Amino acid sequence: MTVELAIFLGLAVVAVGASIAMLVSRNAVYSALFLVIVLFAIAVLYLLLSAAFIAMVQVAVYAGAIMVLFLFVIMLLGTENVESESRRPWQFAAALVLSYVLIIQFLVVAIVLPGDFGGEFGALVDGFGGPASIGILLFKEYLVPFEVTSLLLLAAMVGAIVLTRRESSR
Repeated sequence: MTVELAIFLGLAVVAVGASIAMLVSRNAVYSALFLVIVLFAIAVLYLLLSAAFIAMVQVAVYAGAIMVLFLFVIMLLGTENVESESRRPWQFAAALVLSYVLIIQFLVVAIVLPGDFGGEFGALVDGFGGPASIGILLFKEYLVPFEVTSLLLLAAMVGAIVLTRRESSR
């Protein structure tokens, strides 16, 4: 077992464990903090792929700015400890079926499909994961999805402002 594989497996365990803890936590602040752990684990996985710029963006944008925004919203709305009043009866059955589908997919990939999943990767292109290569790929290949995403974020921001705006008392 190589060092990179051991680090990858350790980070995978941390990321999956923190994501499960995020889902089962009843406190919204703790869930947000578990999500920060997952985002940091993913950033280190990017570092293992020699994509230092993407790892830095992951930490700065997602684990930094977005999570601060999440925590502000949680604190502003006062939903730190909200108990769910009702559970729908179909949720447990749907979760069970989806869990079985996930396990079957894992078994098919790990056992049934032949192949060496621990082999060496090909050489990376010069500048892989750097700002220039990401910018070229983003604005040449994915320009339309990038612009659609910006419009969706703008619409979400306007919707959030409209929903939280208080009527002025005159």
